[in-house]
Amino acid sequence: MPDASELKTYLLQSDEEFRTLATQHHELEERLQNLSSKSYLSDTEQLEEVTLKKKKLHLKDRMEEILRRERSVYAPSETPAAQHSPHA
Repeated sequence: MPDASELKTYLLQSDEEFRTLATQHHELEERLQNLSSKSYLSDTEQLEEVTLKKKKLHLKDRMEEILRRERSVYAPSETPAAQHSPHA
């Protein structure tokens, strides 16, 4: 099974949705860094910061769903004997 880094690299190259999510996630991260570099945030900027963090988390969650789906393709399946073991 590929490690997490290899799987992400593969998905960035082969999965349009994953690539789009990663790009959007990166753009939100840059905007959040710009906001955090300010010594004072206006009320509007504070609201924007909260909104951006929520959007970024949603994107990350969706990316993790895709990663889990892909990992399951590589995960070894249980043998039928192990599923019906009396000790399980």
